[in-house]
Amino acid sequence: MLLDTASLYFRAHFGVPESVRAPDGTPVNAVRGLLDFIARLVRDHRPDDLVACMDNDWRPRWRVELIPSYKAHRVVEESDRGPDAEEVPDTLSPQIPVIEEVLDAVGIARVGADGYEADDVIGTLVRRSGGPVDVVTGDRDLFQLVDDARGVRVLYPVKGMGDPMVVDEAALREKYGVAGGAAYADLALLRGDPSDGLPGVAGVGEKTAARLLEAYGDLDGILAAVGDPSSALTPAQRRRLEAAREYLAVAPKVVRVAGDVALPEFDPALPAEPLHARELEELAGRWGLGGSLRRLLDALAE
Repeated sequence: MLLDTASLYFRAHFGVPESVRAPDGTPVNAVRGLLDFIARLVRDHRPDDLVACMDNDWRPRWRVELIPSYKAHRVVEESDRGPDAEEVPDTLSPQIPVIEEVLDAVGIARVGADGYEADDVIGTLVRRSGGPVDVVTGDRDLFQLVDDARGVRVLYPVKGMGDPMVVDEAALREKYGVAGGAAYADLALLRGDPSDGLPGVAGVGEKTAARLLEAYGDLDGILAAVGDPSSALTPAQRRRLEAAREYLAVAPKVVRVAGDVALPEFDPALPAEPLHARELEELAGRWGLGGSLRRLLDALAE
């Protein structure tokens, strides 16, 4: 089981009231919401391995060089020395180090790679995996990894931190009209995504993108049809796709997750007991983690 950690603690922050606070009054709604969600995942799915995948760089320079608008609207401050500063709610920022400390003390592996997003870490671990994988994320981008043949599915929380919806190839066909994860990636880059600063192809929405993929198979097939005067593309479609050729040449590398990231050594095994019990006890007392931490530890010990 691979956690898209940042997307989940953002969900927890907005899904759990800020009235959930530590003894000193600091909000810990994201911390406790995430711990409760992980406890539920462990109890319901009993994974052999569990990895919290991290955004060491939420806006990698190599993606920005290809599409400068990539996540640009979420930049608070640009940096030449490291990752740009991301717009994060004031009450969430102080909770992120607490989340990291608690996961480390519990013994849940946290894995990131400089210059890459958590999506890329997840993509790499999915490629390496020899068995079924559940990817837990609140971000549709990772639907591209769905692969029934390899047992890769996405658990997508609905209504904040509610029970996750299982996304497999049947779900992708029903919701988006595409045949699988790879086709979803092509649909996403054709459609675009304002939340990530991806312009897409002007005039090509989700339904049109799905129809094009059904007719021509994949992005390469669509581009081949643009250059084929005998293809069934309408004049408007041909014109719009031709105008977007420059974007379509680079978008696949931006939209598709990396699958070959160098990762540090780590132990993914689901811990049965805390790795650093004394440190965890101190964190629990300082931040008032109470029942949320207890529920996670109980789930791990079952």
